[in-house]
Amino acid sequence: MNVQIPSQMDKAAFLAWAERCDERYELVHGRVVMMVGGTRAHWQIALNLAKALDARIDRQKWSVLPEFGVDAGPDTVRYPDIVVDPAGAPAKDLTARAPVLIAEVLSPSSERTDLADKAAEYLRLPSLATYIVVAQDEVKAWVWNCKATGFPAGPAVTEGEAGIVDIPSLGIELPLREIYDRVRLD
Repeated sequence: MNVQIPSQMDKAAFLAWAERCDERYELVHGRVVMMVGGTRAHWQIALNLAKALDARIDRQKWSVLPEFGVDAGPDTVRYPDIVVDPAGAPAKDLTARAPVLIAEVLSPSSERTDLADKAAEYLRLPSLATYIVVAQDEVKAWVWNCKATGFPAGPAVTEGEAGIVDIPSLGIELPLREIYDRVRLD
């Protein structure tokens, strides 16, 4: 399929357009940006993370959504690897209603975006309680957990197979060894 990529769009037009596309795109400050595919490690880690979250959350209260839209600003729509949003939202929604957790799997090409640009956008979301970025080339997670005073200036870093990611807003913990299960790090 040959798709003409518009250079600028508003959110409503972008969501309608992106829904008809086979490829993956984000809207970043009004500009349409194509997203590239990921490595085997990227997709395995994202799948493991989604499964680990889904096994631990209250399914009556929360939904785990892979690559689901997040309204990240006046002219920005992102598609993080994992979003945890309240359960029971309308089936035709194109973006999360009130994401409580957002997770990204870090790629070498996305490091600056995931740890800086997206962190700044996501941490401004009123409903967000936890933002997690996990590496794909080492067992490591950067975690921002909102406290009563707001988000910390920087993330807590957890490393190694024995590491645990604490997610107080959902009342759960995720072992890094589970997130990296079946991932061969060379």
